[in-house]
Amino acid sequence: MAGGRRAWRGPPNPLPHRLSRLSSPSDTKSLIETAVRRFLEEVPALAPLKLVAGLELRGGRDLQIYRVELPGPKVTRDIPSDARVTLAVNRPLFNELATRGRVKDWRAAFAHGDAKATGVEQVLRLIVSVVERQEERARTRRAKAHPSDRG
Repeated sequence: MAGGRRAWRGPPNPLPHRLSRLSSPSDTKSLIETAVRRFLEEVPALAPLKLVAGLELRGGRDLQIYRVELPGPKVTRDIPSDARVTLAVNRPLFNELATRGRVKDWRAAFAHGDAKATGVEQVLRLIVSVVERQEERARTRRAKAHPSDRG
């Protein structure tokens, strides 16, 4: 650094500052609560289920871990050591699913491997079974409501 000049390090990186504004812990907690409420509105049979779930949100190199307790939901940014189910989702996909996603969108994300669920096999099977039954009821209601749509 001759002559008091500093070495050029390139343009400043505004990304970390922007990310901190976009995903503050309170915003993320409310987004998780919104996602849970929207899901339970479509599958009300799961509403009384007592469950602690872990949620891993991945965004680039960042990993945010949340503990979600049902019924409630009660969301805390904490290690879910008592979780019976853990969901791993990329942050952009979660943002989309939480605000606009329906049950069929969540199922598609799991089917394509964009979201993953691990944990106690009986609990996972119970959730899948209840969701499938709810979807079948919804299809039956639509078919009865619109008999002229059938070929």
